This record gives sequence, C-alpha cells and structure tokens, in this order.
Amino acid sequence: MSTAYLNRIATAVPEHDVHDAFVVFAEQMLADPRLRAVFRRMASRANIEHRYSFLDPQKHSGQFSSQDAHDFYRPGNFPNTARRMELFEQNAPALMRKAVDRLALNEKERSGITHVLVTCCTGLYAPGLDFEIVDHLGLSGDVERTMVGFMGCYAAINALKLARHIVRSDPKAGVLTLNLELCTLHFQETQELEQILSFLVFADGAAASLITTREQGFALDSFKAMTVPETRGLITWKIRELGFDMSLSGQVPAELARALHEGELMAERDGRDGIKLWAVHPGGQSILDAVEKGLELPADALAASREVLSSFGNMSSATVMFVLQRMMQQARPGQRGCAMSFGPGLTAETMRFSVV
Repeated sequence: MSTAYLNRIATAVPEHDVHDAFVVFAEQMLADPRLRAVFRRMASRANIEHRYSFLDPQKHSGQFSSQDAHDFYRPGNFPNTARRMELFEQNAPALMRKAVDRLALNEKERSGITHVLVTCCTGLYAPGLDFEIVDHLGLSGDVERTMVGFMGCYAAINALKLARHIVRSDPKAGVLTLNLELCTLHFQETQELEQILSFLVFADGAAASLITTREQGFALDSFKAMTVPETRGLITWKIRELGFDMSLSGQVPAELARALHEGELMAERDGRDGIKLWAVHPGGQSILDAVEKGLELPADALAASREVLSSFGNMSSATVMFVLQRMMQQARPGQRGCAMSFGPGLTAETMRFSVV
C-alpha cells in the first residue's frame, strides 16, 4: 500500500496583534479587584507575547478589511450568535486565501488536487470554506469536499488521518487541507475567572497543507486516538445564544499528565524512545508542562510548541500545524516524530511521522 506524505504546510494569521489589548480589556471586565490581581498574575505567566485577530483593537481604525473590536465587544451588549457568524462568513475567506496562497501550489499540484478537507469549530455557513477554496484555486467541480467540524483543537490530526486514508486508497489523489479558526469571535462577558483565563490563550489562525504520495516532507506513518476515562466534562464547546460557549476546566493539565505518565494515552509499547520530534499542540503553558512531565521529556523537547504558543497563542485546530511547519523547516532526514493534540472528550489524537 502506498505511503502518504505531508508535502508542505503554509500558515497565516490576521494582521491585528490583540494580546496586550485583550489583557487590559479582560482585567477591566472583572469587577472583583482580587480576581483582577489573580488574572494579572496568571497573564504574566502565560508565556504568550502575541495573539492575532481579524478584530482591530484600535478604535476607529478606518480599515475596511477589519472590524472594530471595541464596537464588537461592547460591555453590557456582547454580540449574539447570528452577528458572530456574519463576521465569520465575511472574514474567514480572506484568511483562507492568505494561507492557501502561501502554499504556493504549482500548476501540476493544483491540477492534481482531488479532495479538499476543512477543519473548523469556530464558524459555520454553507456553501462554506470548502467551496471558497475550490473557487479561489479554480479547481474542478468534481473535487470531493469534506468538512471536519466542531472537533476542537485535535481536528487537524483527524484531517491528516483522513487524507492518509484517501491517498493510500488512491495513489493518484491529492488532498488539500485547511485548518482555520477565528477563536476571537467567541469571547464571553463573564465574571468567572476560569472562563476569562481560558480566553487568554485563544487567537485566530489558519494552516493549509498538501498531502500526496510524492516522497517529500513527512511520511504519515500511523495514527492513534485515545480518550481519558471519566473526563468527558473537562472540555466542552457548545453553541448558545451569545456565541459558542467554552468550558475549559483547570483540571485538564493534571489529568493529561497523569494519563500520559500512566500510559493511558501513550504506552511504552508505542515505542516513544525513538522519537526526536515532538509536535505537541500548545493549548497553554500548563498543557505543555503537563505533557513534558507526563512523558518525562527533556527540557528542550517542546521548544517548537512553546515558540508557537508565545508567538501566536492557541488557534485551536490550526495550531499543531504551525508546530509541524517549524519542524519541517528544521528536521533532518530519518528523524521520527510524534504530533499530539488534545480536545473534548478528554481526547488525545496522535500521529507518528518520519522525515523523508
């Protein structure tokens, strides 16, 4: 059976760096001065320098391409779900085009695309981003399109798994994947510190990838999905009247560390000793610390993940692809790697790969 290869990855973020502005805004939203002090302390420890959004934190920017964040998130009048989805439909295609164009497909590659896969958990409309990709690239009308929706941060691994199935079953197939999230659409007005801290890490971003049987990039060797028992309610993502409502328990890092250490998510028989490249989804500083502790990794093993977290924050499904892109630029032939993402369930999706 043919081997599937992740040939290359391109990434993109919107133009507005909103991290510092959000920290100020979120602190002001908290009425309790004690909670404000805790929030300031946690924000300083988040190891995030930049996060990007299609929303412009500068009032009255006058830029047609962006929305005014101050108008969108007005205290006492946060937008409803319909308004949030309107902005997703208006702004997601521009970020898609930015990522896809950076993939720099040549004419042969473009004509060889037979399947388009899209992952997204932050916006819905139809005809959607899959149609937008077909139109933007001028692809054939018989290209097969699949949406992988509402799976959260581990969806990119699922898309790569599906792409592997496709090209292994049809060696002539070419799969274009897009992982796109506008997480900053879904901030909520709340006095719950844990919820505001979860907003502290999320950002907008997109990644486009090409998967074929051409021996270039990373060979997609194997995949595995595991769910930690009795943790179903630790991460939830539900559609409500005022946007998509996330619940992210502070227990998640401890449960991940325990499950990894005890082999519930990655047992010794999986042969992790030969892995040199660890592409772990940077869900937050505490998540990366938990993985490092649970797998007893050396201090520099998650350097790429920590760099992405610092530079971009958590962009849900797109984030692990940012990590893989960095590794692809630096990896040496013959090295073996493991990509790992976490999300609702509590679920870990893992992918073994090797450098061509």
